[in-house]
Parts: sequence; C-alpha cells; structure tokens
Amino acid sequence: MTNTQEKNKTLIPILIIAGLFFIFGFVTWINGALIPFMKTINELTDAQSYLVASASYISFVVMALPASYIINKVGYRKSMSLGLVVMGLGALVFIPAAEARTYWVFLTGIFIQGAGMTLLQTASNPYITILGPIESGAKRIAIMGIANKVAGGLGSVIFGAILLSGIDDIKEKLVTVDASEKAELLNTMADSVVTPYIVMAVALFLLGVLIRKAPLPHVEAEDSEEVETGTTAKTSIFQFPHLWLGVIALFVYVGVEVIAGDTIISYGISLDIPVEQAKFFTLFTLMAMVATYALGVFLIPKYISQALALRVSAILGIALSFCIVFTTGFTSVLFVAALGIANALVWPAIWPLALTGLGKFTKTASALLIMAISGGAIIPPLYGAIVDHRKEELITTGIEEIAATAEAASSGYWILLPCYIIILYYAFWGHKIGLKK
Repeated sequence: MTNTQEKNKTLIPILIIAGLFFIFGFVTWINGALIPFMKTINELTDAQSYLVASASYISFVVMALPASYIINKVGYRKSMSLGLVVMGLGALVFIPAAEARTYWVFLTGIFIQGAGMTLLQTASNPYITILGPIESGAKRIAIMGIANKVAGGLGSVIFGAILLSGIDDIKEKLVTVDASEKAELLNTMADSVVTPYIVMAVALFLLGVLIRKAPLPHVEAEDSEEVETGTTAKTSIFQFPHLWLGVIALFVYVGVEVIAGDTIISYGISLDIPVEQAKFFTLFTLMAMVATYALGVFLIPKYISQALALRVSAILGIALSFCIVFTTGFTSVLFVAALGIANALVWPAIWPLALTGLGKFTKTASALLIMAISGGAIIPPLYGAIVDHRKEELITTGIEEIAATAEAASSGYWILLPCYIIILYYAFWGHKIGLKK
C-alpha cells in the first residue's frame, strides 16, 4: 500500500476520533462554569463546590481498569459507543438533580459522565496511537489535542453564558429576600441546567449509535519482540518498566497542565491585576497549547521525533518555571501562560512512547495511563498548600498581606520543577528502559 493510500485509509477514522476528543474537551471544560453555578444553587462552601472536579477525577481512577476489561471483551468501537451512551445517561441525571436541587445527585450525574468519558478515553487514546505508525502517534494525538482544546474553549463560553448569566444579581438578591423567595430564585436558577443537559444527552445518544456504525478499522498493537531462542515472551504488564515510568511522567504532567490552566487567574489577581483582565488568562494558556499542537502536527515525525519533542517540552518547562518565580507582575503571568507551549506535546508524546511494544497488554496499559489523570486532582492542591503555608510564614515576619500573597503565589510554582525533571528523565532515558535495543 502506498503512503497516499495509507493516509486516505486513516483520514476518516482520525476525523471520527477527533470528534470524540472534541466531546472530551467540551464536557471537561464546562466544569469551570458548573463549580460557581453549583456553589450558588446549593449554597456551598468553596471546598464543597470543588467536589465537581473531584467527582470527575475519581471516575478516571475507579473506572479505568474496568474500562480496559470492557475493551478487551468488546473491542474499541463498541466501547467508544458504550462510553457515549453512559455519558448521555449521566447528563439525564441532571434533570432530577435540578428538580430536587440536591448536590449529591448532581455529583452522581458528573461521576456517571466521568465513567463514560473514562471508557471513551481508555479506548480512543490507544486506538489513535496505534491507528498508524507508532513513530507518528504524537502527530495524531496532537490533532486530537486541537479538537479537545477548541471544544474546551467553546464549552466554557457556552455553558458560562447559559449557567452564569446574571449570577451576580441573583447573589445580591439572595441576601435581601425571605426564605420562600430565596427558594424560588434558586429553583429557577437550577432549572436553567435542564434544557442544555437534555440537548447534551440526546446528542451523546445519537453519537453513540453513529459510532457503532462508523467505518473504524480493527487495529491491534504490535508486540515488542517475539519469542527468540532461549527467551520467553512477556507474560505480565509488570514486565514493561517504560510503561510504568510513562504513567508517573503522565501523572506529573497532568498536574502541571492543570496548574497552568487553573491557577493563572488567581495568580493574576494575587499580583493585583484587575479581575476583568485576569478572567481571560486561562484563554492565554489554551491558545498557547493549540498553537503548539498545530506545530507538532507539522513537525512530527517528518522533522523531529516524538522523543525529541518531549525533551524540548521538558527543558522549556524547567526554564519557564524559573522565569515565573524570578519575574513579577504581568510578565510572570505571561510565563505561566507560556507553560501551554511546554505542555502541549507532552501528552501526545508520552502515549506512543509508553505503549511501544505492549501488544496484547495495550488495553490494560491504556487504563493505567488514564488513571494518571488523577495527577490533576493531587498536584494542584499541593500548589495551594505551599502557597498558604508560605503566605502565613511571610505574614508572621511582618510583611503586609497583599505583598505576602503575591510572593507566596509566585514561589508556589517551584512545585513545577520536580515535575518537569521527571518528564525530562522519561524523555531522555525512561522510555527506553526494558525495551529491546
């Protein structure tokens, strides 16, 4: 088969999987709008409202290995279809949740959606990795990243407009009205979630049916080495150290990606930048990632290998970490946004490097890599804890609170350094360990 024929054969599947990554991005990024929405209608504390994100992350950890079992049983395409249907069911749970205005019911819906997304991610990430040559896997995943982040931007804007429109006015009214009027206001606000989630559920069910009929070819990963004279084939997932090191690298990567996107607004505010300006800072990080994804699609593997892309990304991440800490004001914020450039090609590069030679273990390996998404639930709160601790220390030395907050927020970014060093180790040496030379 010629190179052109090969590209034509994979084009439609790539476009279909890009559509799925669009869905991941859309559903994941609406959490940013859901958190303040839930906080208001359920009268929650800040900590309680962030359980929206926790419910999503928990589903990735709990459901990843069951997802790999399902994929082994029914294959990639049926698993993707099932994942979409489960996400649709999760969306429908928002209807009784809104009627009852009960937070744990909302969290249940988010968890079910997360379970469906876990199945979808566990199937689609390895599928797109092994759909073509493994050395160009990062290129295909970079295309998926563009779809994911563009959808994320759209999701946050659309659901922000639907759910958060007039929220400040409602908050002001809640302080002055009596209990019955307060309940009526909150019930009306809660009802605004029903229509968009019905539309989402219908769309997900339809996509689930369409994926079942989609022209997705059956693919299986290649084994690293076949049985040679005097040797035996791999018999356990624990015999692939490059995979386990890849899981660790992906764990810290998701942590630094979430830090780059989720702390930048608060960081800007701590530096006394007006909220009206700071609220757009996450978009800076997002645009940096999309631009770098596009660059990756052009460069990999024709001009650079995915291992080299990972090395450059890690080195840039280390350099930017120093720049953030040793600069001030808007310049420092721009360096946080620039982490989007350092981060963009890490996920696309680690997946094919970690899955190289896994063969029949690919589906289980994919589940382990998906579980590494939990880094996004663990590392950012560590950043927050460092900032709080440092702020208290500075205040006790007599520094004013505003100055202490700014310095603590800046010094908290030191947590990025060990994370990028781990990624750097994997880029140079870790991805080769245990593989046949």
